[in-house]
Amino acid sequence: MAAMDKQALEERIIAALKTVYDPEIPVDIYELGLVYGIDIHDDGLVRVRMTLTSPMCPVADALPMEVQQKVAEVDGVTEVDLSVVYDPPWSKDMMSEEARLLLDMF
Repeated sequence: MAAMDKQALEERIIAALKTVYDPEIPVDIYELGLVYGIDIHDDGLVRVRMTLTSPMCPVADALPMEVQQKVAEVDGVTEVDLSVVYDPPWSKDMMSEEARLLLDMF
């Protein structure tokens, strides 16, 4: 897969991730900083590393499944390998400026 194709695919994946929300926070998971990494392989395999706002998050089971489903639906993705990690732990410093403005967390 050419670099430009990977970049376009990554943009489509990010757009899909921006449709997933933590139900307790009115900001998408990408802007919240819950997505730690997106690795795209030439064969269309996408590895996503993400975290949750807390290990005790009430949607700890459902949210990763929703992320995996949304990424899998992106044209060009053949397989999704999703890892939920807790290191480094999530903090509000990982949020985008847009998310901080929305949540008034400056």
